[in-house]
Amino acid sequence: MIRADPLPTAVPLPLRVPAWALPGGPVEHETDAAFYAGAVLNSLDNLVRSEPAWAGAWRQRLALKCAAAAVRLAGRSEDEAALRDAWYLRPADGDPGPAGSILAAWRQLASRPPAIDVARLAEVVDQLGLRWDDGFADLPGAIDDVVRSDRPAPFAAAAVASQVVALSPGAELLAWWCGDLVLAQKLRWRRPVPMLMTQAFAATFRTGGGRAKRIRPGEQKEFERAVCLALAQGAADACGLAGELSRRAERLATVIPKLRAKGAGDVIKKLLEDDAVPGSLTTKALSRFGARRLFERLQTFEAVRELSGRSSFRLFGL
Repeated sequence: MIRADPLPTAVPLPLRVPAWALPGGPVEHETDAAFYAGAVLNSLDNLVRSEPAWAGAWRQRLALKCAAAAVRLAGRSEDEAALRDAWYLRPADGDPGPAGSILAAWRQLASRPPAIDVARLAEVVDQLGLRWDDGFADLPGAIDDVVRSDRPAPFAAAAVASQVVALSPGAELLAWWCGDLVLAQKLRWRRPVPMLMTQAFAATFRTGGGRAKRIRPGEQKEFERAVCLALAQGAADACGLAGELSRRAERLATVIPKLRAKGAGDVIKKLLEDDAVPGSLTTKALSRFGARRLFERLQTFEAVRELSGRSSFRLFGL
């Protein structure tokens, strides 16, 4: 029996978003909205650049939240739990279904560098259940032009989202996906942080006067202001989730010296890199029975959470 390896890096405490960085009520002016976006994105940028050991799990948890909102926009009913099941309980390399494919699009956004070409774009279009439009072939070049421009990151994200919907009015899911990609490029992050899709149904994207109309990409003046406010709230939510995962990862780190199961190091690594890990996980060093015992022990230490709520086909994560 061997000890699990320690966490690869120290677990930093995420910076808190100061109260003044978020609006306390309606924001009417674009300049005010831009201020809030810049203030909160600064906190998020500091967090991203600290590269915590649990960043993979954090991004994938955010990807799941984005996918749940995307599924809703697509007119489907799957929630986060159903999406998680569709992804982790499918056969190896199996089809996760339409909703699971939408999750796949945001998972790959969170796990790859923020670069785009026609091949990757075609993959995302297919995952989102969209039809290829001939104009999409020019989209990687258009994204590059926006990124190279001197437009601030929130406005660049809004511009690209609007361009996508102008090309294909039914491609709003792709518009939000590309918005987060452009934001990461403008801020020079190694990996995007999925955020914008989670805000698509927020009050930020509702017109004034109590009307229920949702502001969509392309409604230029209103949309740019709404994107700034959405990024402020989305970045604050991402920092809040980071704080939760940081505390859980710290708890996990304290129990690592007590783990002597062969293969425990592989499980710890997966817990830090992904949203969830199946309880039936097997590796070269860990049998299914060994995995079950290990997760039971981690639960005893309150170092992981069971995410499915089931007694079988269980899923564990930070």
